[in-house]
This record gives sequence, C-alpha cells and structure tokens, in this order.
Amino acid sequence: MAITRAKKGEIIEKLKEAFKNAKSLIFVNFRGLSVGNATSMRRALKSEGISYTVAKKTLAKEALEEANFKGVQPPLEGELALAWGEDLVAPARGIHSFEVKFPENLKIMGGVFEGRFMTAAEMNEIARIPTLEVLRGKFVNIINSPIQRLVIGLNEISKVK
Repeated sequence: MAITRAKKGEIIEKLKEAFKNAKSLIFVNFRGLSVGNATSMRRALKSEGISYTVAKKTLAKEALEEANFKGVQPPLEGELALAWGEDLVAPARGIHSFEVKFPENLKIMGGVFEGRFMTAAEMNEIARIPTLEVLRGKFVNIINSPIQRLVIGLNEISKVK
C-alpha cells in the first residue's frame, strides 16, 4: 500500500524533530531480523531511553538533508532503521549489543555523533566506550592502586622486624 503525500510529510517532520533533539543517531541495517528478535530489541532499547524506528530511505535522506549535519553521509544500503537518544553513547552501545547477538541480521551502517556524520567503523568504536559507572570504577581503581601498594609495602616491612 502506497503512503500518501500527507503521511510522508508527517514522517519527515517526525524524523526532523527526532534529529533536532537527539544527541546521537545510529543508522541500522536490519535485513533478515525476525519479528521476535526485533521486538525484544525494541523493548530493550526503549528501557534504556533509546528510540528506534524503521523509515524509508528516501524520507530519511530528505529529513537528514534539512538537518544540516557536518561531513559526508554514509551509504545507507538495505533496510533502514534509526536509533537515537538523549545520551551520546547509549544508542550506539544498545544497537552494538544486539549486533553482537545477531551478526548476520543486524549491522550499524553509520550515524551522527555531536552533529557530524560518522562511518560504521567510527560508530562501532563509540559503541565500545564503557558506561559512566564502569569508567568511574576504573578511575577509582587507578587512584587506589598506589595507596594499596604503599600499604602492602609497609606491611611487609613491619613483618621483617
């Protein structure tokens, strides 16, 4: 069934609004992903505050042109879905976790990060950034390490006497 011109306009406006409010945006190829897997992925992403929608490439490209992102838009091949959110890294991390589960059906094609188009490789690197809680834990461990070594050293000196 064909989409009416009015419906296309609504979709483009929805995408433009999403692009304006999103801090990062991921382009996803979901070829062959089963409905059950797609539904579970949508639920998991929604619980993390990530929006996910399927869009026609022509409508998405039109909305992207009006968004005026910097750089060169990555090629959008196959079926197109978009994931975005308020967190800079969460959409990439969320899609990447499902890309690992379904490598033959889900692929990051690129995205937008801080107002600039990014390639698939760059978005995959961004997706590997740990969460803020993990980064804080690593920082505390780094700060604690010299103190811990000093205490162990003093303890060994006290055992010698």
